[in-house]
Amino acid sequence: MAEFNERRNDRSDRNGRSDGPRKMSAPQQTPCRFCRRGEKYVDYKDIETLQKLLTHRGKIYSRKRSGNCAGCQRKVKRAIKRARLMALLPFCA
Repeated sequence: MAEFNERRNDRSDRNGRSDGPRKMSAPQQTPCRFCRRGEKYVDYKDIETLQKLLTHRGKIYSRKRSGNCAGCQRKVKRAIKRARLMALLPFCA
C-alpha cells in the first residue's frame, strides 16, 4: 500500500494534479462538398447529389454524417423539401 502512495505522489504536483494524458486540439475540419466547389445555391433539381444526402428510407443525413457545414445543411434541407414537393424525391420509401 505504501508503495502505491509513493508512486501516486511522484506523478502529481503539489496541487494534486497528475501529469496524465493531455487534451489535444481538434483536427482542422475539411470544408463541406458545397463550399469546396464554391456553390452558393443548392439546386433542388440536382437529384443525384441530393440522394447522396438521404438514407434509403428518405431521411436527411445529419451534418455530422454528411459532412456539411451549418449553412449548407440548411440549403440542402430547403432543396430536399422543394424536390419532394415537386415529386422529384420521395417523402418516404
